[in-house]
Order: sequence, then C-alpha cells, then structure tokens
Amino acid sequence: MDPLNRGTLNLLVLLTPHFNMSATAGFLDPFRAANYLEGRGLVRWQIVSEKGGACPASNGMVIDTRPLSELREARAENAPDMVIVSSSWTPEANRSPQLHSALWRWARQGATLGGLDTGAFILAEAGLLDGRRATVHYEHIDAFGEMYPDCELTEDLFVYDGNRITCCGGSAAVDFALNILRGTHGDDIANAAARYVFHQSVRPAGSQQNVEALEPLGNSAPVSVRRAITEMERHLEQPLSLPEISDRAGLSQRQLERLFRTYVGKTPALYYRDIRLDRARGLVTQTEMPLAQVALASGFSTQVHFSRSYKERFGLPPRQDRVEGRVPFEFRAWPMHRPSREK
Repeated sequence: MDPLNRGTLNLLVLLTPHFNMSATAGFLDPFRAANYLEGRGLVRWQIVSEKGGACPASNGMVIDTRPLSELREARAENAPDMVIVSSSWTPEANRSPQLHSALWRWARQGATLGGLDTGAFILAEAGLLDGRRATVHYEHIDAFGEMYPDCELTEDLFVYDGNRITCCGGSAAVDFALNILRGTHGDDIANAAARYVFHQSVRPAGSQQNVEALEPLGNSAPVSVRRAITEMERHLEQPLSLPEISDRAGLSQRQLERLFRTYVGKTPALYYRDIRLDRARGLVTQTEMPLAQVALASGFSTQVHFSRSYKERFGLPPRQDRVEGRVPFEFRAWPMHRPSREK
C-alpha cells in the first residue's frame, strides 16, 4: 500500500493451535495504538483459525476466532490486504488442503502473506516461499533449512521480500508491525504508535536475532569466551577439539576452562555438548530426518553415544522425544542450557 494514500489496511491474522500469544498481541498492539491516536480506522483486523472458536495459545490462554470457512464467500473487494499466519508449536500439524487453498486464494488476490514465529513453516509447506527470503525463530532455523531448501533463510528479526514477509516472533513482532505501519501510513504515525506503546527504539529490517557482542542483561562475558562460543556454534556437525577452540580464542586450555566456569557456569566441553544437543532436539522434534542422520548432523559419531547424551540432557531418548516433543502444552519448551551433572 502506498504510504501517501494512507487508506485502511485490511489485516487478517490466522492463528494455529498453540500459537504464541505474546508475539501475536505485540504485533497487533501498534495498530491499535495508531487507530486510537488518529481517531480513525487506519488498520482493521479480524482473527481467524481453521476451525474457529476458542484457539489455545502456547501459554494456556485462549482467544476467540472466526472459522476459515466463513471467509470463503467473501467478495474480492473485501479480500484482505495482508494475511499473517501466527504459529508456534507443531506448525507441521497445520497443512490441510483447506488452509493451503485459502492461502493461495489470498495470494492470487494480491494480498501480502506473512508468517509470525513458525508461521513461515506453513507458508513454505504450501509452496509460497519458494525462491524467497524468510526468517523463523532461531530455535527452528536448522529444521526449517532441512525441510525447505528452496527458501533462502536468514537469522534476521524480520524479512520483507516483496509480498512475502516473515518475523521470528517474540518482541520482534512489535518492530515488525511498526515497520509495516511506517510503510503503509508513514513515519509520523509509526513514531506516535511506538511512543504510545513505550517501544523506545524501532529496530530496522536487517537487524539480527541475536547480536553476538551483547547479552540481554549486558556485555558480561569476556571477548575470548564469546569468540570460543562462536567457534563452537560454527562447528556443530564436525566438532573442534578443545585445544583447537582454545587456540582460536587466543587462550590456553586452562584459561578457557577457568573462564567458562566463571562466566558460563559449566565446562567448555559440557557447554559444547549441550549446544550440539540443542540443535539435535530441534531436528528430532521438528523434522522427519532419520535419527542416525540427526546424530551425525549434531557431531555425534555413534547412535549409542548420541542417545545416551540426549537422554541425560532432556530426560528421555530421542525416539521417544520425537513423539512427545511434538505434543505442546503449557511450559513444554525446554531450557536451552539446562544445568547438567558433570562427569
């Protein structure tokens, strides 16, 4: 939409069961603020789900939705300008012909299609992200890359690729909405909405999900520790030895051990193992990749070692987690770096 036109943006938010409530509400709130401040409907939205009725969020709350079937008979002139699919847990469960048909119909009508959190999985499964750039929450990056190689994946907070837009979720959903508002209605309205919801700095397109130099509570870890962690993250499939990591971080192995215990709270070997297992769990629960391949992709040379380490960290073996890890319920998300007994 041309920002000089400043007409009404008709927005459709499509929820899937166990969507992220915080990201969805954060996405809508700047539009609410803009409408209030301007005293008119700059953005109108409706919230739907495939079946309609009460749609549960991942935190146990529910939101009332219209069924998708009610929109089938909508006339072309009432078609949405933008459709945002908000999904979180088990996006692979939402691949019905009805849903894909609706997404393609809106695409043909000229709507901009977007994904929030894991919503990009649903767009990609429908074939609507082939040859496009997109993003998802960093926890799902590996799984998405394995499943949809025809989509160019980034670790940006949000991506605008023509009439396909995606956002990783969380608080980035507010930045996502404010940048949309800026594009549709101009800087003045977007700035006013940002001030109203106390969003003091709007992150632009191209911002990374996790800035390497900073921790959320401050820049506490020494540069050498962050450098060592970066090397670990770059070599998950073919792990480096601790002497190699120490050398690349510019430390002796003894210094590396001491700094990790002080600033990370565990040994470098245990930390390295845990981030490889975190990657493995994403592949186990979010893809159909054979478990033997998951083990290799996560730097484990044998299935036995992989399964034993996996169970020690997450409390159940990978084969069982492939089933149970797909069943979302309140607080099901696992800690990314759970303390583990050192050996």
